[in-house]
Amino acid sequence: MIVCRSAAELERMREAGRLVGEVLTELSAMIAPGITTADLDRAAEKRIVAAGAVPAFKGYHGYPATICSSINEEVIHGIPSGRRILQEGDVVSIDVGASLDGYYGDSAMTLPVGPVSEEAATLLRVTEEALYKAIERARPGGRISDIGHAVQQHVEAFGFSVVREFVGHGIGQRMHEEPQVPNYGEAGRGPRLAEGMVLAIEPMVNAGKPAVKVLADGWTAVTRDGCLSAHFEHTVAVTSGEPWILTARAVPVGAKK
Repeated sequence: MIVCRSAAELERMREAGRLVGEVLTELSAMIAPGITTADLDRAAEKRIVAAGAVPAFKGYHGYPATICSSINEEVIHGIPSGRRILQEGDVVSIDVGASLDGYYGDSAMTLPVGPVSEEAATLLRVTEEALYKAIERARPGGRISDIGHAVQQHVEAFGFSVVREFVGHGIGQRMHEEPQVPNYGEAGRGPRLAEGMVLAIEPMVNAGKPAVKVLADGWTAVTRDGCLSAHFEHTVAVTSGEPWILTARAVPVGAKK
């Protein structure tokens, strides 16, 4: 069942989303060679708990950490570790979720660690651009597939590929709700978008081929061909006017909206 949220509920979701955005902004300032992904995880948990919220990922189906931190060929769900040290030239995806007063926020971004290759820089830029092109399609009367179609069209024009195995999702009083939001497909299909729907829109884009596999830890998804991957995500409400980015950050990272 797809739930449409009231104006009051959206305000509460904005508070959760605002916190997630603030955490991502703080973590982005920490990104540098020599930092471990465990350092990022500890900072995120401290900030979320201090705000009176609950880390949404920790304990979710047994996931052991507060954030997901995925480096280079890791697509999503990388587990933070004191042994994973960021190196100059890496790209690192950080995914943060939090529950505040019973409502969830979920957002992700991929960041360069110092100077990166031209391919990596282009991949990050194009993936974030695809996110905002997808968000523009989150309007009443449209279809769920319009969102994924916008992502696929944009990234494939640059020779990149869209991950098929993982998708975006509805979000509200649970982390994952209906509907699923793929990042590919033909426009004009799937459930019709309506005011009050809230979606976690999250392009996952590979520099090489779309195929991925999950490592032995049961969580970390990597590209099968070892090519780089990028992941950007916002929690977005469908309104009667412009889409409302509930996880908008005070200091935008990367591409403009």
